Amino acid sequence: MDKLSETSIDKASRSTLLLAVCIAHFMMPFMLSAVGVALPAMGRDLGASALQLGLVETTYALAAAVFLLTMGRLGDIHGRKRVFLNGLLVFSFLGGIISLSQSIEAVIVLRFFQGIGGAMVMATTMAMVVSAFPPEQRGKALGIVVASVYAGISFGPLVGGFMAENFGWRSLFYMVLPLGLLTYMLTRTRIRHDWAEARGEPFDLSGAVIYATSVMLLFSGVVNVNQGWWAWGLIGAGNAGLIAFLWFESRSKFPLLNVELFTRNRVFAFSNLAALFNYAATFGVTFFMSLYLQYAKGMGPQQAGLVLITSPVVQALFSPLCGRLADRIPAAWVATTGMFFCALAIAVAATLDKSSTMPLIYALLVLLGIGFALFSSPNISTIMGSVSAKYLGVASGLNASMRTFGMLSSMMIITLVFTRIMPGVAVSTETLDTFLRSMHITLLIFSALCTLGIGFSLVRLKAAPRQEPKA
Repeated sequence: MDKLSETSIDKASRSTLLLAVCIAHFMMPFMLSAVGVALPAMGRDLGASALQLGLVETTYALAAAVFLLTMGRLGDIHGRKRVFLNGLLVFSFLGGIISLSQSIEAVIVLRFFQGIGGAMVMATTMAMVVSAFPPEQRGKALGIVVASVYAGISFGPLVGGFMAENFGWRSLFYMVLPLGLLTYMLTRTRIRHDWAEARGEPFDLSGAVIYATSVMLLFSGVVNVNQGWWAWGLIGAGNAGLIAFLWFESRSKFPLLNVELFTRNRVFAFSNLAALFNYAATFGVTFFMSLYLQYAKGMGPQQAGLVLITSPVVQALFSPLCGRLADRIPAAWVATTGMFFCALAIAVAATLDKSSTMPLIYALLVLLGIGFALFSSPNISTIMGSVSAKYLGVASGLNASMRTFGMLSSMMIITLVFTRIMPGVAVSTETLDTFLRSMHITLLIFSALCTLGIGFSLVRLKAAPRQEPKA
């Protein structure tokens, strides 16, 4: 296996880069969760339907899923800092334009293009951090970056709700412009080095088109899975397209995704599969817990939100410590332990009923937060440390894609269970027993998925019992 090329970059530049990446990683999930809270206000102002409001978030996620892998490869070829800076400009200026939008249709279209900017940022940040920091410091640095993500998730609903209520939904998008430009100037003026180990290689446009088309078909099928047989046709076509993409890439001289990263690098392959199953298992838990707290425990949305921030706050607090731990012992072992805690927390959540106590609820949320903190940054460190510097951008984009596909899979499982057990029935106090049955079944499925992820993690441990980031 090729080793990462160590780039000489001074300590001050590394600190500046880490600050810029943390601001970007805070801003992206912050906006996603804050906009979700502000959607009702946006709907009232622009006269939007429920479907249109859903598309405000869906189109952003679709753009990210389509372009993450592409932007990672472009970063490898043309420079990760360059792609990162352009992504910041696209994301920030489109946020400013969205704040001026006078129709929901304009917001939906602009959010798609803003998602492309977000993909440019998210596909390159982890690769830049790994390139800039020496092996003995990478776990700690990645832990700090992951903590900024959870900080954004934590503060998004609270700040978003406050600003939407007091200053209007447009104020959220006003914030993007100064934050994005600050990060842009910080990176452009203080970071002189760029990383492009695949510079000069051609870009695989055909592979990018096949991949984008397949993801769009799959995504469209997932979000419409309860609409009829045609949605399942789209899912089948999307999966077939992804298989065709892998076949095409295996025969390409300069592929968008080097398939040998999976066939010849067991650590890389199974670490990404572990990420896919972990996100598929954990993403939908908050969805169920929010409904459970409001309908089974009688809480209002704000009170439920305050309870639910327990997990992301714990994640934000523990991620730097877990990243530092992964610098001292094999990161793959740390990540596997985290998956075990996640599986245990989800299994406990599957036992909740109307009489469950709040201490039990807080305990499982804390356990879930610690589990994800143990898993996330060490798993990223394992993935990024298992490839050569030439493929860091692709590895970063693929890891972010696994996160997106995991989230989609989680919501698809929820949709299928609801379609089977609560077809056309709204969640209410009258249907609480049926909802709890649906929640229990789905969470047991999620716990099983997490257990499968532990299996993948154990396979990579057999491949490299002391797998650590390569110098």
